Amino acid sequence: MPDHLPPDPLLVGTDNHSAPISRIVAEVAASFPGERITLGNMVEAFGERAFGVLILLLCLPSLLPGMATVFGLPMLLLGAQMGMGLRTPRLPAFMARQSIKRTDLLRLANASSRGLGRVERYLRPRPGWFVSAMGERLVGWLTVYTAIMLILPGPGTNGPPAFGTIVMALGVVEQDSRVTGLGVGLAAAGCLLATGILVALCWFGVAALGWIF
Repeated sequence: MPDHLPPDPLLVGTDNHSAPISRIVAEVAASFPGERITLGNMVEAFGERAFGVLILLLCLPSLLPGMATVFGLPMLLLGAQMGMGLRTPRLPAFMARQSIKRTDLLRLANASSRGLGRVERYLRPRPGWFVSAMGERLVGWLTVYTAIMLILPGPGTNGPPAFGTIVMALGVVEQDSRVTGLGVGLAAAGCLLATGILVALCWFGVAALGWIF
């Protein structure tokens, strides 16, 4: 076996000065060089950072059509555990075995970093309430709200909550209270928008049934 593996073309140019999403995902990919990476592997590798990292990584595919429901349930469980004050995630075996392709994760990270460039350039460690124990509990319960919005079907209800939750998770991972607070505001607004859309759809559906029958 060779002493050094050849450089991964998807990781070339990713270093400690890269955008945070790309850097975090590159760290995950370097830790697990196989074709697929399981959620259980990530929990073991990242310890107390696992909540923020996993919520971030689970939200990235949620920006793609048809992918939100797949990752909504693990997000809901992680958010509830974080909201209850657990320091590291505890995933049931069937959930720990869920995996994502390493190449897909890297490509998603690069695409997301382009969209979140301004936020990522602003990130740096900042102490404050939103990265305190109580602040992280709020992040956890807001993640639960986001997960419910991702699981429920509805046009235009995935993107806004997912985007805010990605910003929120980035702040938690980087221990940046300001960015976490910004993410809390964006996620809450996105969830309220999604809720309004779902309520309106239900109202129109009931009204349509009334007109028909």
